[in-house]
Amino acid sequence: MYPGIAVAEALVKLMPGVRCLFLCTKKEIDKRILDGTPFPYVQQPIVPPVTSIGGLLKFWKAWRETKDLVKQLIGDENPVACIGLGGYAAGVGVEQAAKKKIATAILNPDVIPGKANRYLMKHSRAVCCQFEATSLHVDSTNQSKLVFTGCPIRADIRKLPPQPEAAKRLGLDPSLRTLLVTGASLGAQTVNEAVITMLASIKVQGWQILHLSGRDHADSVRAGYRELKMTNARVVDFTPAMADVWAVSDLAISRSGASSCAELTACGVPSILLPYPFHKDMHQRANAKVLADAGAAFLVDDEKDRRKNSDKIKPLVELLLYDGNKRAEMARAAKNLGKPDAAEQVAQVVMRMLK
Repeated sequence: MYPGIAVAEALVKLMPGVRCLFLCTKKEIDKRILDGTPFPYVQQPIVPPVTSIGGLLKFWKAWRETKDLVKQLIGDENPVACIGLGGYAAGVGVEQAAKKKIATAILNPDVIPGKANRYLMKHSRAVCCQFEATSLHVDSTNQSKLVFTGCPIRADIRKLPPQPEAAKRLGLDPSLRTLLVTGASLGAQTVNEAVITMLASIKVQGWQILHLSGRDHADSVRAGYRELKMTNARVVDFTPAMADVWAVSDLAISRSGASSCAELTACGVPSILLPYPFHKDMHQRANAKVLADAGAAFLVDDEKDRRKNSDKIKPLVELLLYDGNKRAEMARAAKNLGKPDAAEQVAQVVMRMLK
């Protein structure tokens, strides 16, 4: 969702008077994110496909309902362009817009395109990619559509606030370095467990921890820190203030979703990445490998076991907490990968389609 918001912000600046309407799912996280923006949105009844008879029937019913909704919206709104943000929620909108000869593009921020994006490429005039490695995973018929724009990030993240001000807003000590732990918007249980387990066996001097746990995991994470009797840890279930978060972060332990990678590189934050281990195509691992190969991150495969994960990240954390030169080297490598102007680049792609 955040890359789409960034593109909408860029379009508003480049095309004064443009109206950006979001089509999202009925998930609470979508509403929570979009309610914090000036952009209107419509919740689609679409649901993800599930490989069971009941799941597929539910998906096709929701697809038909969403198709009727989108067709009505196209008639009412008369859009000049449609940008798919990836995933099943973008499918109906991009397909229907293409059928109406409306200019269409999709964002493909992961190295490996997902099923929805592979399907939508044939309906799109442009495919805006974060990583050049994506070209290795796209068939020859769609290669000419690839544009390497980077993954859009919000304007506030591109110009971070002063660290002391950001620290105070987050309830942190501006005089301490900050280790960020994040599993993205929803949190990541295996990352949470690995970090809590690891912290029981190391000393963290001169550092504090900002732990973005995810709403469903916040209670257990807070309990873990209480058990460790750690007073230098701040647990937040979710925050939209990611500019403040990145402004204070000296090191991150993170998943490697597309937006996380884009923000880590744009902000120049060294990281230890534990890719989400349950995706069949392991696309987060492919993302993390790009950063690791460039020297911007360490890639640690998530073993889905708190003790094994703890043992794997412990030596890396101990190294990076107290080796400022190594952190600085990784930060420079991350910055070299970053494309902070990606939102404008995608907006320019859209504007070129309209000429």
